[in-house]
Amino acid sequence: MRWWRWAIRVVLAGGTAVVVIAAVTFLQVWWVGREDHHPTSDALVVLGASQYDGRPSAVFAARLDHALALFRQGVAPDVITVGGKQPGDRYTEGEAGASYLRRRGVPADHVIVIPEGSDTLGSLTAVAGVMNSRHWRSTVLVTDPWHSLRSRTMARDLGLRASTSPVTTGPAVRGVDTKVHYIIRESIGYRWYQLFHRASPPEATSRAV
Repeated sequence: MRWWRWAIRVVLAGGTAVVVIAAVTFLQVWWVGREDHHPTSDALVVLGASQYDGRPSAVFAARLDHALALFRQGVAPDVITVGGKQPGDRYTEGEAGASYLRRRGVPADHVIVIPEGSDTLGSLTAVAGVMNSRHWRSTVLVTDPWHSLRSRTMARDLGLRASTSPVTTGPAVRGVDTKVHYIIRESIGYRWYQLFHRASPPEATSRAV
């Protein structure tokens, strides 16, 4: 058989493998995003999103509302809000989230602010440090459905016993186009993390709004 036929076969096999991996990853992100596991844990962790001068964005507010509901159900005695700030911001995402929860009745001494992290991995690394210092191991991560697989994988790699309870309201779950967009983005981010153990490709580090 001539060399070019072998080359065509190799290219076709490689293309097929890429398509299969992409499809499997898409299904993994979708499947984990449908699961809601919130066992009794040491703490709830609300992953940060955009905030505007102390006011959480719609995406962030949906996460905080979901965490508030879990707190009231007694899933965990404490809530951790995490996230840094952009240049020029007066408030961090962690501070904005904590203020939001306190105004809605969560006692101040049951809200822990970690004002660090500009991406998921940085935020969860900071969370793991705080939880380890308190000898906490179990957590329920509160984030968008399509972000659940990647954030849970990172948290477990950091030594936490992490479950995910994704939001069911808010901009991230409205409309098929939005869902497909987020699932594709998270599929890329998940495989990127697996390959390089970095949060996401450089062009995909912006916060959700």
